[in-house]
Amino acid sequence: MLLLVDAANVVGSRPDGWWRDRARAAARLVARLEVLPGALLDGEVVGEVVAVLEGAARAGVPEGPSGGVQVRHAPGSGDDLLAELAGRGVLLVTADRELRSRAEARGARVTGPRGLWQLLDG
Repeated sequence: MLLLVDAANVVGSRPDGWWRDRARAAARLVARLEVLPGALLDGEVVGEVVAVLEGAARAGVPEGPSGGVQVRHAPGSGDDLLAELAGRGVLLVTADRELRSRAEARGARVTGPRGLWQLLDG
């Protein structure tokens, strides 16, 4: 299963001061995602992990592979790129309702950030 991460939404789900330095918050998240390939999330084994960064967060991690995570920079709206990448065999992590609908219409499964954070904090 390809794990697709709405980085802005996942980072924003925890009030840990991320808004003071969005680039650093994105870098911290991507570093934590590196442990996920092979892990069990939402009943499936995680294969490839793709994190989509937008806006100021893009300065935190260069686009491309980063320690087992594929980082994609959204040229505009992160939601547009995430919806484009969603499809069968994809589990999208987001709490954004509109994005959830768009991704599910393309055949992706969607889960919220809570389960991801529980796995990462485990």
